[in-house]
Amino acid sequence: MPPARPYRGVLFDKDGTLIDFEATWRGFVDEVLDALAPGDPALRGRLAEVAGIDADGRFRPGSPIVAGSTAEVATLWAPLLPGWTVETLEREADRRAREAAGRGPAPATRDIAGLLDRLRARKLTLGVATHDSEGAAHAHLAALGVADRFGFVAGYDSGHGLKPGPGMVLAFCAAAGCDPAETVMVGDSVHDLGAGRAAGVGLVVGVLTGPAREADLAPLADVVAPSIAALPDLLDR
Repeated sequence: MPPARPYRGVLFDKDGTLIDFEATWRGFVDEVLDALAPGDPALRGRLAEVAGIDADGRFRPGSPIVAGSTAEVATLWAPLLPGWTVETLEREADRRAREAAGRGPAPATRDIAGLLDRLRARKLTLGVATHDSEGAAHAHLAALGVADRFGFVAGYDSGHGLKPGPGMVLAFCAAAGCDPAETVMVGDSVHDLGAGRAAGVGLVVGVLTGPAREADLAPLADVVAPSIAALPDLLDR
């Protein structure tokens, strides 16, 4: 792990990082699959397979639902669904994601608001970079009660490109007025960590509140932690 330095910004992935992935999304995806393939278990199975979901309903670490954007999942599903286009699938998924926010996403750690406040007390600017839509990201942060803690929120549709490209990270740095070397990137997938590496951030932190295992994240991370709850201690090292 790099030596402690005066970091000025922390950029988080959302799903699997701020939000517990399985607890929040497993039921949601089941509902979407049921709606897209009513009474057709074979079609439902094909949709699940291309989306990287095991027969027991668990997400594989490389699942496009985990690491990809809504548009990427829609592109995989559209050929299997006559009458649906990529665009209509995107809109339907985004609508359902916003509705799901109203039921309350599961935070990845207890007292997430308190944790974020402790980070902000260090004069850190906080941001979110997700492959969900920007609108759904705002809805989920509001449902968690932490929307006002973030000065930057970017989704796959915000115009900064996708992870593991550096665009979202560099856009955050520009908005926060900090250099990449003064920035911490936190995520639960190799796409998140790869984005941090591509942008040249000062610290890349992997967390285990998504489907990826420590062995998946370690090659790209400076440190792998159980959850974002470890961040204050990590920043003190």
